[in-house]
Amino acid sequence: MTVDTASTDAADPRFAALPGRPGKIIAIHLSYASRADQRGRRPADPSYFFKPSSSVAASGSTIERPAGTELLAFEGEIALVIGVPARRVALADAWSHVAAVTAANDFGLYDLRANDKGSNVRSKGGDGYTPIGPALIDARTVDPGHLRVRTWRNGTLVQDDTAGGMIFPLAQLVADLSQHFTLETGDVILTGTPAGSSVAVPGDVIEVEVSVDNGPSSGRLVTTVVQGDAAFDGALGSLPAVDDLQRTEAWGSREAAGLPAESPVLSAELRAKLEAVPVAGLSAQLRKRGLNNVHVDGVRPLHPDAKLVGTARTLRFVPNREDLFASHGGGFNAQKRVFDAVGDGEVIVIEARGETGSGTLGDILAIRAHARGAAGIVTDGGVRDAAAVAAVGIPVYTSGAHPAVLGRKHVPWEGDVAVACGGTTVEPGDVVVGDADGVIVIPPAIAEEVADAALAQEAEDAWIAERVAEGHPVDGLFPMNAEWRARYDTTLRQAQEASGR
Repeated sequence: MTVDTASTDAADPRFAALPGRPGKIIAIHLSYASRADQRGRRPADPSYFFKPSSSVAASGSTIERPAGTELLAFEGEIALVIGVPARRVALADAWSHVAAVTAANDFGLYDLRANDKGSNVRSKGGDGYTPIGPALIDARTVDPGHLRVRTWRNGTLVQDDTAGGMIFPLAQLVADLSQHFTLETGDVILTGTPAGSSVAVPGDVIEVEVSVDNGPSSGRLVTTVVQGDAAFDGALGSLPAVDDLQRTEAWGSREAAGLPAESPVLSAELRAKLEAVPVAGLSAQLRKRGLNNVHVDGVRPLHPDAKLVGTARTLRFVPNREDLFASHGGGFNAQKRVFDAVGDGEVIVIEARGETGSGTLGDILAIRAHARGAAGIVTDGGVRDAAAVAAVGIPVYTSGAHPAVLGRKHVPWEGDVAVACGGTTVEPGDVVVGDADGVIVIPPAIAEEVADAALAQEAEDAWIAERVAEGHPVDGLFPMNAEWRARYDTTLRQAQEASGR
């Protein structure tokens, strides 16, 4: 028996907005600057996943939120429909292979996301998870950079951005994908979503429109969310599961997800304590707790009088190899991504293997870190334009100055991983403190305890110093014997009583 699939597909109402059933649907993970900033990470290159054509739905359709799930998220997107097959096409020619543009909604079920490991097979491949339409815009009539995508939830505008806000231009996606396989007539590319994507609940009506200002429009793609009755069978595969990370990413923020704000590792009170105590005092307390390998050796401050206190944001360089620098050194590389994403109160800690034969940053990146509110920079490599970096005013610790650019010795490889800096391991989120004596790393879980103990020891040492200045010998006083300890405890108790504590 022979089935005429062409006529079957043409009659299928799911594909009413398309020339027919697409052979491939390719979607991009992250493409808009606004979305990347919301997520706190910006990719160096586009990455993709496939969606099955069975997930396509027409405007006016419904989508089920499966029983036992909570995080069905919508993503308004610009969809490209391929007209002329494309294989290894140049960037300059890529747009000519696009026949039409329309609206799409890339629905995803975050409850299934963790076990999909980025493939999104289950989380985004469900029936009805790719509404497309309702009308096609002739790609020849529009400037791709001026295309606008807007999304409404229950009549309220929640997403509004243009292709001009994309990290990777639309034509680049076509050209890039054509390097790897043939884009065939009717294939669809979902080009990513801007900030504002969030969770839809049963009863919500989601509308997406792609248009050009004062120009053609796809019309509004309408999808209604309904509650499904069927649950997933755990005997056949992993069951839905969510955590606060998935809730935050699905809703767009902790606040939108109804979660309490994360308590900072460094509260204002703890930061003040660490600013008040010298690194030498913190080192002594860490040593008492069995932590001896917490010093970033071989670095000196460009600002000896400035105190450095913050949490680590890490960056790793590997030794330069020409082919690797060609693939990882240019464009929006790992170095630039970390400096562009560093948060308020964070310290950029750079693993440069103690190699001082080139700079690991210069004044432009120091200015960017300063503008982002970074607490400082620590590198066990060199600094280029050292005088200009020092003039920026942000605390910087380095192994020395060097005039050469990064590529002489290093390839910027990755960020937000455990790094080895100056002979110690630094994890993202570790507490970093520096002064004229050097830089020390404190595990966050004991930072408060160490700071309190160091402050208490500083007060004790100051009292001992006063007694030595009065002419008392250090024998029995430093460290204190029982007699001196009793006198100190009495003085301390009297001071507390006088202050009302």
